Amino acid sequence: MSTTADAAEIKFGPFPVTKQVFLKTQHSFGVVNLKPILPGHVLVCPLQPHRRLTDLSAAETTDLFTTVQRVQRMLSRVYFQTDRPESGGSFTVAVQDGPESGQTVPHVHVHVIPRVADDMGEGEAVDEIYVKMASEEANVGGALWDVVSRPKPGGGMPRVEDACRDAREPEDMHAEADRYREVLERM
Repeated sequence: MSTTADAAEIKFGPFPVTKQVFLKTQHSFGVVNLKPILPGHVLVCPLQPHRRLTDLSAAETTDLFTTVQRVQRMLSRVYFQTDRPESGGSFTVAVQDGPESGQTVPHVHVHVIPRVADDMGEGEAVDEIYVKMASEEANVGGALWDVVSRPKPGGGMPRVEDACRDAREPEDMHAEADRYREVLERM
């Protein structure tokens, strides 16, 4: 496993994300999110741009979810100050598999989102995160595709608008990736 960006370009679908990558394994990579729903919301993707989860080989699938677990441990240190996720917080781990599920970049990716009590706002349902994932505000692909032809998120959940949540600047994403690399190197 490498915690530094290698010389080879890494793409999320057709988009270069090399500088936002904080972890690379034999078959997968971890990347900071352009439009995180909550602090620490990252993506784990296979290096090969498979469109659907069922397209991954057994080795790629194993590596992908082993990498998800490693990222959870790293995020636990960053957000919960513990090595054990179950000791200080929770995670939403989700895959939008295909356009009808809300996937807007045709590249398998696992959302890993650290969770704490009332993180969606006091009185909001815990599962509101899924509504936000299927809405425009979490449409990572839309933000990336804006330079060409923007796909609309699919899925059956109602849209939730959040005018206060904009795409981040590359420098902010690079700094977050650097922070995560440092934590991973200490693990």
